[in-house]
Amino acid sequence: MASVSIRKETNTLYLDFRYMGKRCREQTTLKPTLANRKKLERTLVQIESEMISGTFRYKTYFPSSKVAEQFTELELQIHSPEEWKALKNQGEIPTFEEFIEGWIDRNKISWRRSHIVNIESIVKKYYLPFFGKLKVDDITRNDILKFRTSLAKVPGRNGKESLANTRINKIINPLKRIFEDAADEYNFTTPYIRIKPLKSPKTDAFPFTLEEVNLILDTVRPDYRDYFLIRFFTGMRTGEIDGLKWKYVDFSHRVIKIRETIVAGEEDITKTESSVRDIHMSTPVYNALLRQRKHSEHFEKFVFCNRHGEAINHNNVTQRIWYPLLKRLGLEKRRPYQTRHTAATLWLASGESPEWIARQMGHANTSMLFRVYSRYVPNLTRMDGSAIEKLLQSKLGAKYA
Repeated sequence: MASVSIRKETNTLYLDFRYMGKRCREQTTLKPTLANRKKLERTLVQIESEMISGTFRYKTYFPSSKVAEQFTELELQIHSPEEWKALKNQGEIPTFEEFIEGWIDRNKISWRRSHIVNIESIVKKYYLPFFGKLKVDDITRNDILKFRTSLAKVPGRNGKESLANTRINKIINPLKRIFEDAADEYNFTTPYIRIKPLKSPKTDAFPFTLEEVNLILDTVRPDYRDYFLIRFFTGMRTGEIDGLKWKYVDFSHRVIKIRETIVAGEEDITKTESSVRDIHMSTPVYNALLRQRKHSEHFEKFVFCNRHGEAINHNNVTQRIWYPLLKRLGLEKRRPYQTRHTAATLWLASGESPEWIARQMGHANTSMLFRVYSRYVPNLTRMDGSAIEKLLQSKLGAKYA
């Protein structure tokens, strides 16, 4: 119970009471007179009343007390939790550089190795020089827009004056997730709002015709003929064929099992879950793999490899073999990835089931198939409405024909 007592050493009164489970003794300079006792007793009554109502604040009554500060935080935590949380976070909110390090560590377990390398490169090259020393909650939407504008002044590849809009969008996009996670953790509003991607030209599929495929296969270096033949007629991605291992080639069931890939020289898992698939070997593909087996099976690993049995370098193949070949044949320059588009359009043109084609390509469904490739089918099959015309003429009654 609270009381007013006398300190013998100084012959002055002090207050003795309990607050938040702790015994508190606060010294005064008042002498132990009756009037002073009554005055302090009235103070104790007021203090106890405020304790009950939750309005008591220790520092208001005892601003010079050594324990006032420790009660201040407890009072905020109990009576004003939102204010306490805001003040606590304000003192602990990290800089962008401090936050991003932990953010990458927390997320990399779910990322592919190539994505980790890409994110770390973007952070080091672009994010840290601009945002590094700023506290994450101090960064504004305007700061992000200024950062995007600064990227437009960065020289691009192959002598281009600036980065392409597509590249700028890829650099900017991770910031959305970064600031969302930071805002959730430190209780502020993400600055990444109403920021739309820059307009960039759509990269169309540009498949080869069957005549062009024949021309390429007839002209390419013999040691790479089967490599490109398999690319043209399986639709494998670059990393999938470069990382293809003999253990995934099933001659008895005539399937190629896509289970791994290779990115930036590193073996990795496939791009998506739907990328894990079995590709049917057509007869030309089956025979090409039989021929290739004589050259590389003794290395017991990669189907296509260099003289040391290591996976081939796709940049080397593209620059030294693919592009010079297209130039020599007078064909428009396009990436080797167009061999994948070629396989899709040839399958469509031949009348294969769209569902089957989607599975061969590693697509989750047929939507991309129709969105990207269907317009090439009439050019390859001459299906321009004549098929339905023939059907109606042969099946519909004469009076309607």
